[in-house]
Amino acid sequence: MIPIPLAEVVALTSGRLAGVTEADAVPLLVDGPVVTDSREAAPGGLYVARVGEHADGHDFAAAAIAAGCVAALTTRPLEDLPCVVVDDTQEAFAALARAVVERSPHLAVVGITGSSGKTSTKDLLGTVLATAGPTVAPVGSYNSEVGVPLTVCRVAPDTRFLVVEMGARGVGHIAYLARMAPPRIGVVLNVGTAHVGEFGSREAIARAKSELPAAVPADGVAVLNADDPAVRAMASVTDARVVLVGEADDADVRATDVVLDAGGRASFTVHTPAGAADVTLGLVGRHHVGNALSVLAVALELGLALPDVVAALGAATPVSRWRMEVTERADGVTLVNDAYNANPDSMHAALEALRRMGEGRRTWAVLGTMLELGPESDALHAEVGADAVAHDVDELLVVGEAAAPLAEGASAAGGRTRVRTVADAAEAESLLRAELRAGDVALFKSSRDAGLRLLGDSLATPQEQHP
Repeated sequence: MIPIPLAEVVALTSGRLAGVTEADAVPLLVDGPVVTDSREAAPGGLYVARVGEHADGHDFAAAAIAAGCVAALTTRPLEDLPCVVVDDTQEAFAALARAVVERSPHLAVVGITGSSGKTSTKDLLGTVLATAGPTVAPVGSYNSEVGVPLTVCRVAPDTRFLVVEMGARGVGHIAYLARMAPPRIGVVLNVGTAHVGEFGSREAIARAKSELPAAVPADGVAVLNADDPAVRAMASVTDARVVLVGEADDADVRATDVVLDAGGRASFTVHTPAGAADVTLGLVGRHHVGNALSVLAVALELGLALPDVVAALGAATPVSRWRMEVTERADGVTLVNDAYNANPDSMHAALEALRRMGEGRRTWAVLGTMLELGPESDALHAEVGADAVAHDVDELLVVGEAAAPLAEGASAAGGRTRVRTVADAAEAESLLRAELRAGDVALFKSSRDAGLRLLGDSLATPQEQHP
């Protein structure tokens, strides 16, 4: 973090000192990591004691201080421990993050949201921007009211670019995150059905996502997906200059001549105000074309040269786990682990990639539950099952009772796909270890809590053969 005296942390968070006198606090400087996990504490850091569903962070403050933290951010004094006591640690944490941004006048803040693709796009953007200067981007999917300030507080004095992934589970959430990290550039990727069970409708999701371009100032830029009508319409809610990206004829940053290689990686020609160029991605899946266009638009707005951006896109590899993570086993089986999250849109994209990768090979779609889809959950699962048949999957293996409508939808669609169901991941592993053979391509896709990402990890190593 940029160095901030502990006394200023007290003022910024409207807190009070406990466990240390004001005189003793004067020389104390917070210049290490700000953490919510005491195991990540380090010298010079600040520990934020959050109260969660299963644990009270105050119980671990002593360990954080022992590891070198200057103080803990708490809601009550802790015996013999230096604390900044506040009414609400979340609001204090948010205020601290905002202060970090305000004390970094040369920092360019880019916010990214969308129903799917946020994490892959922020990884790609972080990789590209890092070629031009010190860049901070979220770890994994740190896109919540806790993840965003954790990311912001990693900003150092020399940081040039800050990429912030912004998620939402309701209207108002993104606006709250944007107040912590006011964006100069806001990117909206798409509006889908992820979390529709919590929002109530796709229209409500669109309203929530529109909070990002609405937060971009008049001298900033809103990068909007021209191919998604709900995103395109967000041009009406922002005072910022709008840059449209996509394959639409009027997109400012446009892709043409998209082709996929045998590994499912896309190549295309990009047309921009800075000229045209041929782009070849190292990431698997056609859906990365749209992600790459958003990255191109942002990078060009931030002053990077088109040839440099194209080169960085071509060299980029997956950063976050369980997102189209391809493993080539020694026995000739290819595994595609995309089971960190799932919704109907990302399921379709993954099945499209599987079809391309599996040409001339036997394909397996190992699919589990998509969570938070609300009353339409069964119907949406059935549609994905039918989509698997439409993508000509050879073997559809549905894991878990809650995912049963996937199998029902596939069976009702007819086609040549063999459809089977298993009770859980353990049963799926036994079946796959018995039946996977050289040349097969197996996709694992579900919401995170369905556990298929761990099944994919387990199967990444072939079963040892014993005489």
